[in-house]
Amino acid sequence: MFRNVAVRATRLSGRRFQSTVSAPVFPQAEQTFTKLSQEEQTDVIRRLNDVMKADWRQVSLEDKKSLYYATYGPHNHRRPRIKPGDNTKVFIGVVATIAVSLTISTIVRNMVPKPRTMTKEWQEASNEYAKERNINPITGISSENYKGKGFVKTVF
Repeated sequence: MFRNVAVRATRLSGRRFQSTVSAPVFPQAEQTFTKLSQEEQTDVIRRLNDVMKADWRQVSLEDKKSLYYATYGPHNHRRPRIKPGDNTKVFIGVVATIAVSLTISTIVRNMVPKPRTMTKEWQEASNEYAKERNINPITGISSENYKGKGFVKTVF
């Protein structure tokens, strides 16, 4: 057991330990990237792409974060278009539209004259006609022991 540790230590001592951390190309990208002009943003993205072509294990964590933010961050065309309060405006607009449509529908329905077939006299005459012609003799108005109203409706 101790022998394995000693062998491993001698193998490691022969290696050259080199720091993989270099100065970041663009530190604190989240705070400063959107404040740059379009040309400066393009230049930063070009430099970050050059860094990305190197060995990925040697790229610093700050550069990786900067590259991710420059590629996928909420800036330029990726900026959210919804502002705070927009959901409330949409909800109020939908409710107002539904209310207006129901109001118009009710007004139009009340302006239309009542059809002549919806009068109580017409419906009672339809009941008499159905009984004379023996319409629906099994379960309907012409059947024995029928207790329904027949064609008389009280909706209108």
